Amino acid sequence: MTTTSQSLPHWDMTAVYPSLESAEFAEGFANVVKEINDLAQLLDTHHIGDKGPDVVDDSLIGIFEALIDRYNAVIDNTRTLSTYINCFITTDSQDTVAQARMSELQRSLVLLSTLGTRMTAWIGTLDVDALIARSKLASEHAYMLHKTKQQAEHLMSQDEESLAAELNVSSGRAWSKLHGDLTSQLLISLEVDGRVQELPMSVIRNLAYDTNRDVRRRAYEAELAGWKRAALPLAASLNSIKNEVSVLARRRRWESPLAASLFSSSIDQQTLDAMLTAARASFPDFRRYLQAKARVLGLSRLAWYDLVAPVGSSEKVWEFEDARNFIVEQFGSYSEKLSQFAARAFCQRWIDAEPRPGKRDGAFCASLRRDESRILSNFKPAFRGMSTLAHELGHGYHNTNLAQRTALQRSLPMTLAETASIFCETIVSQAALQRADRQEQIVILEESLQNSCQIVVDISSRFLFEQGVFAQRSKRELSIEELNELMLNAQRETYGDDLEQSLLHPYMWAVKGHYYSTGRSFYNYPYMFGLLFGLGLYAHYQRDPESFKRGYDDLLSSTGMADAATLAARFGIDLRSEAFWNASLDIVRGDIERFEQLIAG
Repeated sequence: MTTTSQSLPHWDMTAVYPSLESAEFAEGFANVVKEINDLAQLLDTHHIGDKGPDVVDDSLIGIFEALIDRYNAVIDNTRTLSTYINCFITTDSQDTVAQARMSELQRSLVLLSTLGTRMTAWIGTLDVDALIARSKLASEHAYMLHKTKQQAEHLMSQDEESLAAELNVSSGRAWSKLHGDLTSQLLISLEVDGRVQELPMSVIRNLAYDTNRDVRRRAYEAELAGWKRAALPLAASLNSIKNEVSVLARRRRWESPLAASLFSSSIDQQTLDAMLTAARASFPDFRRYLQAKARVLGLSRLAWYDLVAPVGSSEKVWEFEDARNFIVEQFGSYSEKLSQFAARAFCQRWIDAEPRPGKRDGAFCASLRRDESRILSNFKPAFRGMSTLAHELGHGYHNTNLAQRTALQRSLPMTLAETASIFCETIVSQAALQRADRQEQIVILEESLQNSCQIVVDISSRFLFEQGVFAQRSKRELSIEELNELMLNAQRETYGDDLEQSLLHPYMWAVKGHYYSTGRSFYNYPYMFGLLFGLGLYAHYQRDPESFKRGYDDLLSSTGMADAATLAARFGIDLRSEAFWNASLDIVRGDIERFEQLIAG
């Protein structure tokens, strides 16, 4: 098991409030609750949602502008408070104070959700084109207004929407919370260095990266045994969440949960089909990669626990300080602004990097306030640890570029959320390759291909699994065994026989928190979109750096103000064409060929 010789940072939350139990936090909490209640009073005063269409005159314009200004401010302040509390929960799910404060906030969050629905219904009755023509503020929110008017066509009655929002606290949101709490606190017994230890699931899963195959195998077996023990409540969670999503999608007159997801993602079915078709066409290439990896490891075929096994030998150890210096330096090869941003994130302690019990697995970046973010990682002193930091810092840079926009303008779709992260990750990967000797190139290329394989092949399996769950859950509840079989079938269909069929991962549905959300169904294909769109943008940057730089930051700042196809067209990209997606996948195919050549010697 690779360990770090350096102490790893915890993020600094005192920049917002001294602590969860401070007077400043109590005041901030009370202010947010009051702001939400005041917004409700403002909507009541103007009878928002209580009557039919209003004529767009000076009076209505004044009401609209007052509401939008207030709503933007409330969303900003609520997001900061919610993110602040969540930062304590995600690093220690047993923090009872943080859990209690979030539970208290839920009542106000439900009210805010209800107010948002009332405003959506109201905007749906307006002549938004006339409003945009007469109001500067409306014109600045034109995309939001048009999209909101479409969304209004898929609302239930006001009473039904209010009831759904209130019940979600003890239904979908509660099931999601159960998944997060249970999986972050799950301890697994494993013998390490001759001693049986109780280790967090995140540590067990990290052993999949160990150089020793026996360690990987034992960790895999221990992991599956752990998921089997926890499967009953997790299956109940998944069944309940997917049923709630299906019922609400039907009541809101969506053709399917996927149709609702595509609307939220700001893409259409044609774009999704083009991307998935190109992805399927690339499966034989990824299988070549898997075969090549098996040869390097001296295996006839990979098992699931070999998928992320390290390949090649490298003397390079990426300690946290090394990762920091390399990222700041290489971001500077693109722009001084990007480099300074990364330096600020490290200096101001935006990053929580130490794995520990109770901490959420994986990595993410959360927008805290305006141009300030917080990044969670479970840092491993290897190239992957460094590239993951670069990826999450890309999200933070995206947030910085969005800071000039209002809260409603910053509401970007999941498909575009990965744009800057993939770009930044590619910058450091390409720079590392240029400096590396042959053995280090093998390590870096393999980790890059490993990531691409996960995002194209494994994400395809997750998409197929979720499609299957929705189709079958509409008839009845699914058993643990049925969920396992759906997952195995999806893995067989995507990975083919280049993985040992008896050593797949039937409990991957329990692992991924992405399935456990009533508001983010199909939170899988956006990752593939993000990777391939990011690679396409990077290819554009390589062809014409100066032209790209002139438009890139503006693209990032506009990701909540136009649909994906419109934004992509700024760089001559047609998202509805398989050709674009194939071109991005050609970059990956080139890496596969280079990898094959390197391992051949």
